[in-house]
Amino acid sequence: MKTEAQKIVQAMTPAQKLRAAERLYYSARELKAAALRAEHPDWTDEAIHQAVRAIFLYART
Repeated sequence: MKTEAQKIVQAMTPAQKLRAAERLYYSARELKAAALRAEHPDWTDEAIHQAVRAIFLYART
């Protein structure tokens, strides 16, 4: 039996799935930036940007 989320995703068009993936990606970047700001309040916006970039560029799962 499929969950409600699985049914919703299955009903989405490829374009809708791509847009949802993009939103998740950018939301994750924003959350990581917020966490870094909380951990390092002395860092500049540029330092936060570079750290987020490096984290997502070299991420491993």
